[in-house]
Amino acid sequence: MTLSGRFVLLVALGVVPIVWFGSSSEQAAGVLLLWLVFVLTLGAVDLALAASPRVVTIERMLPARVRLGESVTSELYLTNTGRRRLVGVVRDAWQPSAGAGRNRSRIVVPRGERRLVSLTLTPFRRGERRVEQVTVRTRGPLGLWNRQATLNAPGRIRVLPPFHARKHLPSRIARLKELDGRTSVMVRGQGTEFDSLREYVLGDDVRSIDWRATARRNDVMVRTWRPERDRRVVILLDTGRTSAARVDNEPRLDTAFEAALLLAALTSVAGDRVDFLAFDRRVRGRVQGATGAALLSQMVDSMAMIDPELIEMDWAAVPGQVRSITSQHALIVVLTSIDAAGASTGLLSVLPQLTKRHTVVVASVLDPATVLAAATRGGRTEIYRAAAAERALLDVARVSAAIRQLGADVVTASPAQLPPALADRYIALKAAGRL
Repeated sequence: MTLSGRFVLLVALGVVPIVWFGSSSEQAAGVLLLWLVFVLTLGAVDLALAASPRVVTIERMLPARVRLGESVTSELYLTNTGRRRLVGVVRDAWQPSAGAGRNRSRIVVPRGERRLVSLTLTPFRRGERRVEQVTVRTRGPLGLWNRQATLNAPGRIRVLPPFHARKHLPSRIARLKELDGRTSVMVRGQGTEFDSLREYVLGDDVRSIDWRATARRNDVMVRTWRPERDRRVVILLDTGRTSAARVDNEPRLDTAFEAALLLAALTSVAGDRVDFLAFDRRVRGRVQGATGAALLSQMVDSMAMIDPELIEMDWAAVPGQVRSITSQHALIVVLTSIDAAGASTGLLSVLPQLTKRHTVVVASVLDPATVLAAATRGGRTEIYRAAAAERALLDVARVSAAIRQLGADVVTASPAQLPPALADRYIALKAAGRL
């Protein structure tokens, strides 16, 4: 039971006799007592006439997934199974990070009927956003006392990474088509495989002539080639403590998600096989064997539940994790931080084991604020800040040079530019036949 503001106002009106007759007057006290009895009686009658909230049955309709930043509608169907008309308020008790906003709705449900209560959700955090209960408060005809009950109506929605980098996908697919030989340019070279036969045209390389096919067709036929397909790509995501740092108002981990999703979509279109592994000291997420639309679906589902862990990355276990995924030559893409030489010691120690059998690319976010600070040379404060920024950039350059000496490639860019830069590096490696 709850009290309404109307009931409190009625009780406050009992002060009038005290002011009128004086606080010491017995008549004022008697009038006040009678007034309280009258108001309490009205409240009790009002409560008795209010519909019980426990006769309400609740059915929840909710989409299973939504991308971060997008909005969905949560629907509650309330059925009044009691004998009285139900008038009141419903509160849908979502987590604050679900972005429910104003989650209280007024309802009027005649007996035996059903009403829909819709609530717009705009989540602002990844992961599973949950709701367990719905609170129903009903009032009587006088609106003095209310009945209230909290009913179980569980629901959950998984908030997926936004994948803003998908805007870069069409242009990269177009470049892949040119590379893949779906245009007229089809040149044999390292990392290519036989595609088809066609008639010889002036300017074709005579070394590509297929003499057996020429004899069968009584026309000069040449072989055409395309980049090799069905290569293995393993995306390794560092979820250790460095992934929790915010760069350009975005966690490193979220930028790594964007880069991994764009690369996975691109490699899937190219016909290569993609495996995804999120790791620090244990496996936080893994996707293996998925292809086509199922690949991105499983990756975003896995990423939605991953948060940075405030522990050091166990780089010594990485070669074993890679071997558990593939024993063949593969492109290993490591998404991590290379800001400081001390923090990158573990990565540098295991790179020789990886580069011995695989092509390795290390991708890292570069803070654009650091680049801007290094270029700003105004007053004394800005000069000191520029010196610190230059020191940080030199550390990144030093670690990058060490990685290249160990046989791996390095991609560094701002959060907005890292996903397309990594995709461009993949296309370049595929064109060079290094996959």
